[in-house]
Amino acid sequence: MAMTFALDVGPLKPELAPLILGLVLFFLVFAVMAKVILPRINKVLVERENATDGRIEEAEETRAEAARVHAEYQELLAEARHEAARLRQESVEQGTAIIAELRAEGQRQREEIIAAGHAVIDAERAVAEAELREQVGALATQLAGKIVGEPMADFAQQNGVVDRFLEELRTAQPSDAATGEKRD
Repeated sequence: MAMTFALDVGPLKPELAPLILGLVLFFLVFAVMAKVILPRINKVLVERENATDGRIEEAEETRAEAARVHAEYQELLAEARHEAARLRQESVEQGTAIIAELRAEGQRQREEIIAAGHAVIDAERAVAEAELREQVGALATQLAGKIVGEPMADFAQQNGVVDRFLEELRTAQPSDAATGEKRD
């Protein structure tokens, strides 16, 4: 008596031998997967996770290093700006000092040139007065001689009339010379 076992599962109606064979093969494939393939997959996944975690840690370390370098950069930049401002201020102060020094030197040179010019003018005036004194004296003496009809050169020279007259003109006040008034 052979036993036929039939399941009543609807229109599929599986037979027992293929069902058992299918279950045995399923568990066999499951066992191979669980013992061989899944450990390898788990190993690869763990390695990837470790690599990812390592890279995340490296990235965090790199980020921390970058933040430290950035802070150092900002500090150096602030120091450089401060140094540039200090140098700029020193340059302005030096420039101001140089300008003041050059102005003082220019003022001193101007004063020297003016003083030298006054000295030259005074010397030229003295020379011109001396020349005019001689010429005016000689002309006045000649003119007086022509008016009187006799030579007056010896008389004027002996008495110093021309020198006295020119001295009186020099000491005369400017208002007297401008109005033509004589001083007594």
